[in-house]
Amino acid sequence: MSVSSRRILLTGATGYVGGRLLPMLEQRGYLVRCLARCPENLEPRVGKNTEIVAGDVLQRDSLEGAFTGVDVAYYLVHSMGSSGPFEDQDRLAAHNFTLAAKAAGVKRIIYLGGLGDDDEQLSPHLRSRHEVGDELRKSGCQVVEFRASIVIGSGSLSFELIRALVQRLPIMICPKWVNVRAQPIAIEDLLEYLVAGIPWDHQTNCTLEIGGPDQVSYGDIMHEYAKQRGLKRWFISVPVLTPRLSSLWLGLVTPVYARVGRKLVDSLRNPTVIKDHSALKHFSVRPRGLSQAIERALKNEERELAATRWSDALSSARGLRTWAGVHFGNRIVDARAISVAAAASQAFTPIRRIGGDQGWYYVNFLWTLRGWIDLLCGGVGKRRSRRSSNELRVGDVLDWWRVEEYIPDRRLRLAAEMKVPGRAWLEFDVEPNGENSVIRQTAIFDPRGLLGLAYWYSLYPLHAVIFRGMLAEIANRAEDLAHQKAISA
Repeated sequence: MSVSSRRILLTGATGYVGGRLLPMLEQRGYLVRCLARCPENLEPRVGKNTEIVAGDVLQRDSLEGAFTGVDVAYYLVHSMGSSGPFEDQDRLAAHNFTLAAKAAGVKRIIYLGGLGDDDEQLSPHLRSRHEVGDELRKSGCQVVEFRASIVIGSGSLSFELIRALVQRLPIMICPKWVNVRAQPIAIEDLLEYLVAGIPWDHQTNCTLEIGGPDQVSYGDIMHEYAKQRGLKRWFISVPVLTPRLSSLWLGLVTPVYARVGRKLVDSLRNPTVIKDHSALKHFSVRPRGLSQAIERALKNEERELAATRWSDALSSARGLRTWAGVHFGNRIVDARAISVAAAASQAFTPIRRIGGDQGWYYVNFLWTLRGWIDLLCGGVGKRRSRRSSNELRVGDVLDWWRVEEYIPDRRLRLAAEMKVPGRAWLEFDVEPNGENSVIRQTAIFDPRGLLGLAYWYSLYPLHAVIFRGMLAEIANRAEDLAHQKAISA
């Protein structure tokens, strides 16, 4: 059967792994059908040939028709974030899935589970992962189960936890679970395995253990992350720290909710290392080591950050709308949008001209003061101005910013080169909205340690005034241009 004729059912497309698997399947020519509880949340992310059907694996009747014509189905669902008994929900979801798959004659189910030795006393989370695999095998369909440990990739639960701990805490109290061995895998290598499971010429159920070549602990991963970010961190080991206390601490200093953190920490008491290396024999995937995985995650973070539209929730804004001080992983976002009575080209004109002699449109004396402070700290200040007062290109400097992305009449992204305890970006986007336009302005800050957080929050009241005033003035100038054009016409 050719690639283009194979119908793939994908669950979990709004999740971390499924959301990255979807474009890979589309790019490789597979016909994809996504099962989603809220199709409207998925519609902006799919290609034109991808189908979305409404359904909930916890509701058996909602799955009718979703499996029709499906050759391979991905099961990437779990309930660890639920407030109720997640093990019962996991079993029910897998049972409903198997009934629907069997009735439709699905040939293969590909499932992502978790590493862990069945002979040990597994945590509820890992035990549930294994039980789901057993339930799927009851369907009579062939089941290819990949078992993985920690996933290293920008945005993954484990990586965001590690990043937040290392970035924010110069001194860390480390309980026993920090030293338990694991075998992490880069998200790119995990996805390659999942895709390779479709054409794999194998006819029986198979459980495959996958991971990178390095057996390490969470402590080792944190050391490597700190090394690559140039951070000095001290780790103090303590003999005990209960999952409940650990989860409350994680909920305080990381993006992980306490209830998720408790289930995660509880599962870390079990070693998750590969015992069976047969996956390397069956597939050509050769996973990268920990150092390479973290290095790639940090590089991809910049690309994904640039591609992410932080203020999508503001796209239908009328007047000024704000999404300020929101944490996305370790990053802090201040996003604002305003609807203007001007065409996109007119709305973008004051954005294109920003900086240099033109200034920043609002309280320019504060921008000048910030430039002098930057010079005194050994930074570039505002002395570089800009190459042209009216034109831009990628690589141009605007005072202490550098143009990182430029799409005429649509998008300008600036990366800060000033002295700050972290990394900063400023973005402007313009979208047509009938005869009008929506201007979106987004400030992004990735703080480095406690000093970075203190920097952001100490200046936040001032930033709020500056960002609000700057966007309002850009909107005023855009509407003035539109008014002048209307008069001249």
